[in-house]
Amino acid sequence: MIKKKRLGDILVEAGFINEEELQEALRIQKDSDKRLGKVMKEMNLLTEQDVVEALEFQLGIPQVDLEKFIIDDEVIKIIPESLAVRHRAIPIKKRGRRLTVAMEDPLDVLAIDDIRIKTSCEVDPVIATASEIELALQRYFGNDNLVSELLDDIGSKWGTDDEGEDVDRLREMVDDAPVVRLVNNIIIDGIRTRASDIHIEPQDDQVRVRYRIDGVLHNHMTIPKHTHSALVSRVKIMSEMDISERRIPQDGRIQMVIGDGREVDLRVSSLPTVRGEKVVLRILDKSNLMLSIDKLGFLDNQERSFKKMIGQPHGMLLITGPTGSGKTTTLYSALSSLDTSDDNIITVEDPVEYRLEGINQVQTLPKAGLTFANALRAILRQDPDIVMIGEIRDKETAEIAIHAALTGHLVLSTLHTNEAAGALGRLIDMGVEPFLVASSIMGVIAQRLVRRICPDCKAENDDIIIDPQLEKYLGEGKDKISLYNGEGCRNCNDTGYRGRAAIHEVLEIDSDIKKLIVNNASADEIEEEAKKKGMITLETSGLMKAEQGVTTLEEIMRVTKVHLD
Repeated sequence: MIKKKRLGDILVEAGFINEEELQEALRIQKDSDKRLGKVMKEMNLLTEQDVVEALEFQLGIPQVDLEKFIIDDEVIKIIPESLAVRHRAIPIKKRGRRLTVAMEDPLDVLAIDDIRIKTSCEVDPVIATASEIELALQRYFGNDNLVSELLDDIGSKWGTDDEGEDVDRLREMVDDAPVVRLVNNIIIDGIRTRASDIHIEPQDDQVRVRYRIDGVLHNHMTIPKHTHSALVSRVKIMSEMDISERRIPQDGRIQMVIGDGREVDLRVSSLPTVRGEKVVLRILDKSNLMLSIDKLGFLDNQERSFKKMIGQPHGMLLITGPTGSGKTTTLYSALSSLDTSDDNIITVEDPVEYRLEGINQVQTLPKAGLTFANALRAILRQDPDIVMIGEIRDKETAEIAIHAALTGHLVLSTLHTNEAAGALGRLIDMGVEPFLVASSIMGVIAQRLVRRICPDCKAENDDIIIDPQLEKYLGEGKDKISLYNGEGCRNCNDTGYRGRAAIHEVLEIDSDIKKLIVNNASADEIEEEAKKKGMITLETSGLMKAEQGVTTLEEIMRVTKVHLD
C-alpha cells in the first residue's frame, strides 16, 4: 500500500524544489483547477521526468512507458472513459483480482479508491508521464483528435507537395517525430483492434487506411494525400526496404516487442499503383496463434479423425481452403502436438509466418534458386520424420511430396481448393498419376473461418420460420430452428461479431474412395461416397455451429458461398 504522502513533499525531499517554491506552486494551484505537477512544470521548476524519477526513487513506484505498451481491449474497458479521463488513469494489466493502473499521480488515494470500488479489483498503481497519459487517453478513448494533431504537424513542417520527393528529403521526413508517431499509431491501433492486415491505399485526393478484422475490411481513417510519401517511406524504412525504389513491388518485415514482452511480427508488402505505392502490413501476433488441436473448432468425430491421421507414420494430409482460412494455423497446431524430441520435423514455407520451438523451418528464396521443390529435395536428405510444405503449387513439388509420403514420411501440406474432394482432382490436374494420389493421400481437410457472434450483445431468436428455399440449405424437415445473432455494441464496433471460429470438412481416404480416385471419378462422386460414410460437409458443420450459437446462418452462407434465389 502506498504511503499517504503528498507529491510536493516528496519533490522537496528529493531535492527537485525547495519549500518556498512548493508554497508558491500550491498558492497558484489553489486559484486554478490544474494539478500540482502541471503548475510546477509551467513555473519551469521541474519536468515531467523529474516527477516520475522522484516517485520511483522515493516510494519505489514502478514506471511504465505507455508509448510502447499495447493494452488488451478487455483490459482497457475495465475502467469507464469518464473515470479514466477524470483521474488520468489507464488500466494496463489484470491478473486475477489485481488491476495495474498507470497514473499521472499514483499518490491520489481518492482516485485509487474510486477505481477499486468501480472495478471490484485491488489497484496496483504505476507511474507514467502526463504526456504519455494524454496520448493513451487519446489513443484508446479519442483517437481522432490525436491523429488530427499529428497531421497538422506534418502539414506545417513538410507542406502539401507529395510529388517528386527526393530521397534525402524523404529520409529527413521519415525520422520526424509526427511521422513516426502517426505510423506507430496506425500499427498500434491495428494490433489493439485485432486486425490481421493493415492496408495503406493511395486515392486520388487522400490516403485510405483500412483494417481487416475478423476477415472483413473496415475503414479506419482517411488522411491527406500529402502525407502519403512520408507515411509509406517510414514503413519501408522500418521494414528495411529501399525507399528510393517505387517502381517495383518490395517485401519486408518488422519485428516489435510490445506490452509485457509480447512478440509481434509484421510482414510488409509494397505495390506500385497508378495513384502511388500501396502498402499492406500482415500482423503476425504469436500470442494469438492457437497451437492446441482442441481449440481449432473441430467437431468431436472430426477431431478424432484428424488426430488419427497426424498420428500415422507415413502418408500425406492436405489442408484446403482459400487464402486467409486458417490453413497454416491448423498445420502449426498439428506440428506442435507432435513430439519434437523423438521426431525430426522440417518445414519449407513462403514465408515462415511463426517460428516454432524444436522445429526446423526453411524459408524459400526463389531468387537464389531455393524453390519449394529444391528445398524439399534437400530436406529429404536430412533424415526427416515429418515434413510440412507450406503449399503445393506445381507438379514437381507435388511429385516429390508424394514420393516422400510413399517412402515412410508423414507429409503435411496445403492446396487452394474449395472443398476436400476437389484437392484430389487438383493433384491429378497437375499431372500426378491417379494411382499415386490414391496410394499416398490419407486424408483431406477443407476449412473456412467464420465470424463469432459478439458475446456482449448476443441474442437468441427463437422459432425462426424457415421458408422452403432456406430449407433446401438447412435440410428437409427443419421448418423451425433456434438461431442467434449479435445486436451490435461498442465492444464489437456495432458489427455483432467479435473473433473467428473454424468450420471443417474432414475427408478420410478409405479403400472405396481410393478406387474412385484410380478410376478418375469426379469430385462430386467422391464427395457423395464420403457423405454416405458419414462425412460432415462444410455447410453442415457450419449449421451446427450456428445452432450452438457460435456464429450466424448468414455468416455460414457467406463463407460457404451459398446464395439463395
